[in-house]
Amino acid sequence: MKQKPVIPALQPFLDGKMLLLNKPLHWTSFDVVKKVRITTGISKVGHAGTLDPLATGLLIVCTGAFTKKINDYIGMDKVYTGTITLGATTASYDLETTPQPVASPHHITLPMLEQAARLFTGNTLQMPPQHSAIKKDGKPLYLSARNGIEVEVAARPITIHAFEITEVALPLVHFRVHCSTGTYIRSLANDFGAALGVGGYLSSLCRTAIGDFELKDAISMKVFEQSIQALKLDTNG
Repeated sequence: MKQKPVIPALQPFLDGKMLLLNKPLHWTSFDVVKKVRITTGISKVGHAGTLDPLATGLLIVCTGAFTKKINDYIGMDKVYTGTITLGATTASYDLETTPQPVASPHHITLPMLEQAARLFTGNTLQMPPQHSAIKKDGKPLYLSARNGIEVEVAARPITIHAFEITEVALPLVHFRVHCSTGTYIRSLANDFGAALGVGGYLSSLCRTAIGDFELKDAISMKVFEQSIQALKLDTNG
């Protein structure tokens, strides 16, 4: 995409900016990139780490010359908070597909939850979800999964530095996870439910940190758009 001339007020975005944005629920990460591209008029825009449409939270977006730094941010550890619903599973490991009952979780105690969480702490191998954008032979897994075809993929090494149970209101289990890049929290939810023998799926997720960057310092898409419009108005005025 060829870069069109930009007004002087937006030149810093062409020179390169790193934005901390709060991804809205139901938006894809590319939706955020597209909005930044359209709003600023900068053609070269990218994000540093995908968030699923049903997840919210911190998304690092780079513009202009700063897109060269994206890989630096992608490699950073991540922190998430969210909710696992026990007693059922889904094909996608979250609410993109319909939950199927497995077993009642109401006998599960806090010590049992904490013991299961410890099983996944440290260096481990994780199977990615079939409903994911990982490619096998050039084809994203989710395309096969939507047709009911399971593709064989290798488990991937990850590190979970901390897996904390923060609140329990069965069948809901609230958690905080500090993990390495490449960790699928959906897979963690599915594996956690399996370890407890009752099944589980990810019912909410928010990314609260990437490296030293925190969600509390991010701005909403609405505020971002308003700030760009203000720059344009000041220039026109």
